Amino acid sequence: MAYGFLIDLKKCVGCHGCSVACKAANGTPVGVTRSKVLREFEGTYPNTKRVIRPILCMLCSKPSCVEACPTGASFVNDEGIVQINKQECIGCQTCMSACPYGARYYVENDDGYFGAELNDYEELAYDANGMVSGTVDKCDFCIGHSEDGKPDPVCVKACMTEARVFGDLAEIQALAQERGGEVWMPDAGTEPNVYYLPA
Repeated sequence: MAYGFLIDLKKCVGCHGCSVACKAANGTPVGVTRSKVLREFEGTYPNTKRVIRPILCMLCSKPSCVEACPTGASFVNDEGIVQINKQECIGCQTCMSACPYGARYYVENDDGYFGAELNDYEELAYDANGMVSGTVDKCDFCIGHSEDGKPDPVCVKACMTEARVFGDLAEIQALAQERGGEVWMPDAGTEPNVYYLPA
């Protein structure tokens, strides 16, 4: 089964609960945020509105990051989720430049928070979650967090307004079509499978 993601911009209040839950569950280092929330302004003054847009990996059908990777470390699994093989990643950051959504991050585990050395928690978290210094990281939809090894995004569980839906791509696409959902940056040519319902 291929997966899709739907975010209802009317429901999202920009609380960053998704970002905090993601960071805690995945033990990401300083500067690495797999899920973030952007605040954008649309329109022309005086007719403007603010849009809160949660950003994560866009589950692209034609991921430019995979095409750009010189070692094959970035790949698409059988369920349509783009992943990174940390043993093959050389940290060249070519994939980061190729991703139009800014969904990838370079991992440096040299310093802990506030410029201190890594504490015991950070060392354990980075090891347990595959944070390899000198490689690139991205959202993997929490593969391996569930007992059956299927993706189980903590950001969906943490969303207090239930603005996030993750599941079967066909069902997500049908719901998006029914409710006027659109992908972000369709001109990028990556065919993303994260849909946004209008605010």
